[in-house]
Amino acid sequence: MHNRIKELRVKYNLTQEKLAQIVGVRRETIIFLEQGKYNPSLRLAHNIAVVLETSIDDLFIFDD
Repeated sequence: MHNRIKELRVKYNLTQEKLAQIVGVRRETIIFLEQGKYNPSLRLAHNIAVVLETSIDDLFIFDD
C-alpha cells in the first residue's frame, strides 16, 4: 500500500510532528506511515484524511 501523506502534509505546510500531534500519535508513526512500513487503523486513516482534507480512498493507494 502506498499513500500520499507526505505530499499532502507538505502541501498544507505541516511537519510530521504537527500532524502527529493533531491526530494523536507519535511522530515516528507518521514517519512509518509515509515510508509504507505501517498500516494505520481505520480511525487513524480517517483522522489523517480529515486533517489533510481528502478521503481515505484518495490518501491510500492499494496495490494489487
